[in-house]
Amino acid sequence: MSTPLVGHLDPAFIEIMQEVQALLRYAFRTDNRWTIPVSGTGSAAMEAAFTNMIEPGDVVLVPTNGYFGARMDSMARRAGGEVVHVHAPWGEPLDPDDVRAAFEEHRPRVFGFVHAETSTGALQPDVPELTRIAHEHDAFVIADTVTSLGGVELRVDEWGIDVAYSGGQKCLSCPPGASPLSLNERAFDKVRNRSELVRSWYLDVGLLESYWGDDRSYHHTAPITAIYGLREALRLVAEEGIEQRWARHLRVAGALKAGVEAMGLRMNPEDRFWLPSLNAVRIPESVDAKALCRHILLTHGIEIAGGLGDLAGKIIRIGCMGHSAQPRNVLALLPALADGFARQGIELDAAAGLAAAAEALETG
Repeated sequence: MSTPLVGHLDPAFIEIMQEVQALLRYAFRTDNRWTIPVSGTGSAAMEAAFTNMIEPGDVVLVPTNGYFGARMDSMARRAGGEVVHVHAPWGEPLDPDDVRAAFEEHRPRVFGFVHAETSTGALQPDVPELTRIAHEHDAFVIADTVTSLGGVELRVDEWGIDVAYSGGQKCLSCPPGASPLSLNERAFDKVRNRSELVRSWYLDVGLLESYWGDDRSYHHTAPITAIYGLREALRLVAEEGIEQRWARHLRVAGALKAGVEAMGLRMNPEDRFWLPSLNAVRIPESVDAKALCRHILLTHGIEIAGGLGDLAGKIIRIGCMGHSAQPRNVLALLPALADGFARQGIELDAAAGLAAAAEALETG
C-alpha cells in the first residue's frame, strides 16, 4: 500500500483493476463479468447489493437469526422494499423447509441470507437448496459472504448465488476500503431494466459499469491505495490456492475449537453449524465479557470480541481468519484465555487446552 499513487484512469492502474477483477472471480469461484471492488468498506458492498437489486414495492425476504440479517432488513427498507422474514434462533442457520414456507406465503422478489453470521459463529449449510427454492419462485438471491470469502468453502456459480458481497478485512486479511461484490448476468439484467433509478448515485452499479466495464470512463475517484492492498491480498489467496486456504482455516480453527472445549468451555453453535473463521464461545453468566476482552488485549496483546445483539454478554467471538489463522496464534490465545477467566475467579485447564490443540494440529 506504500506503492506510489497513480491516477485512477492511468493505464497502469487500469491494468491493476483488471487483475483485481480476475483475482476476485477466482476467490468467489465465479465467472461473473460484473465482479468488482466497491469503493468503501463491506457495508458499502452490502448496500450496493440491496439498493441495486430492490425497487420500491419489491417484497424482500431476510433472516432473523443474527445481527447482519437485521442489517439486511434495514437496508432493504431504505431501498423501498417490503420486508418479510424467515425465522431461526440466533446461533442456528435457516431451515430450508422454513425458507420454502416463507416463499409460499410471501412470494418475495429478493431473498437475502448470511452465509457466515459474524455475530453468532454459525455457518449456513444447504446453500444450493436455498438458492434452488428462490429460483423456483423466480426470486433473486443475495448472499452475505463477509466472513466466508477466502476462509470457508464458497462457490458462487455452482451454488446459484445471484449477488454476493464481502469485506476485505476478514479472511482476505486486507485493510478495509475496497470491498468485493459480484453480480451474475441475471441480476445485472434486473438492474438494467429497473423502472426507477437506484436510490444511490454513488453505488449505482449501472453507472459503475462505465468505470469497471470496457469503457473505463470516469465515475468517481477510486481508493487507489486500498485497491493496491486488495490486489496483494487476493494475490496471496491465489498463491496459496483457494481450496488449500479453506483447508488451513479448518485445520487451525479446529485446533482452537478443540482447545477451548478441552479447557471446559463450549462453542455457541452446534458442531454441524460451526463457522471456522469466527469462533463463538459460550461464557458463564458470572463473566464480564467486556472486562475479559479488555484484559486479554491489554495484558497479552490479543484482540477478541464480545457478543452482539441477543448474544451480548453471553459469548466471546474469536476470529481465525486469513493471515491470523496460524497455529502459533491459537497456542498463544489459549493460556491468555485461561488467565483472563482466572482474573474473574473461574479456573480453566490451560494445559489440557494446549494439549488438545496440539493434537488437533498434528492430526488435522
